[in-house]
Amino acid sequence: MNFLLESLLTLLLSLYYMLEALVLLVVPVRKKNVSGEIVLVSGAGSGIGRLLALEFARLHSTLVLWDINEEGNQETARQARERGASRVHTYNCDCSNKASVYEVADKVKREVGDVSILINNAGIVTGKTFIDSPDALLEKTMAVNTLSHFWTYKAFLPAMIASNHGHLVSIASSGGLFPVNGLADYCSSKFAAVGFAESVALELLVSGKNGIKTTIVCPYFINTGMFDGCNTKWPHLIPILDPNYATKKIVNAILQEQVLLVMPRSLYFFHAIQNLLPMKLGILLGHYFGVFNVMDNFKGRVKKD
Repeated sequence: MNFLLESLLTLLLSLYYMLEALVLLVVPVRKKNVSGEIVLVSGAGSGIGRLLALEFARLHSTLVLWDINEEGNQETARQARERGASRVHTYNCDCSNKASVYEVADKVKREVGDVSILINNAGIVTGKTFIDSPDALLEKTMAVNTLSHFWTYKAFLPAMIASNHGHLVSIASSGGLFPVNGLADYCSSKFAAVGFAESVALELLVSGKNGIKTTIVCPYFINTGMFDGCNTKWPHLIPILDPNYATKKIVNAILQEQVLLVMPRSLYFFHAIQNLLPMKLGILLGHYFGVFNVMDNFKGRVKKD
């Protein structure tokens, strides 16, 4: 195909896809049925991981719950069964440890079956400036928030590829789209998680595995305790997110096979323009929206004795 014909075809298809996207803004997308699907949630013992598990329990999925906190994981399983889940399987897994991920993944495949919806939710936050963060904590952040995704994909993606069926979900962060003062290691890990998920999605697209869907979730701070003490200067524009609201939005995005979910919606605009702004204007707006001071009063989740 010559240059003019290919350029014309690309232009026409571009217009079509833009119109399609506009229509889908107002026309509800049909939600897929996940009843009986094997859904693995890492970090299921608390927070958003627990709430996601409970939502999928309501949808009659088979649950595989991973967490290093065995007590919290068992409590999630108990609540899931109360909500009607018929099959709930719990596993103690240190997602930062490759050997642990592979060992537990093999047990899941033997005891439950092939995971068809993988939700990489486990995450940690140091909450210190880079120079004040111990090396061990920096390495742990990358191991849990990024490298664990490599190992879970390696463990479960081959079966999805073989059947051309599955869904990969990355619970990342708006810190994976925008830098945040005081979260250098966390943002690095989330930028990496977003880039990894996007790149694997592209590999699957190019290889023709269109039955495997991907969803990347980039929320602002969610009020689960993980970011206790963090603030927002203009809460009506960039609010701290309610956990139940965020969970329902995430599950809805998965059911509608939405590629990218950013919360709150105002962040879509900032994400779209961030690379178009002069550096000084970006810094000015950062001061205006208070994004340089969100971590000033960070406490984080208080550990129980």
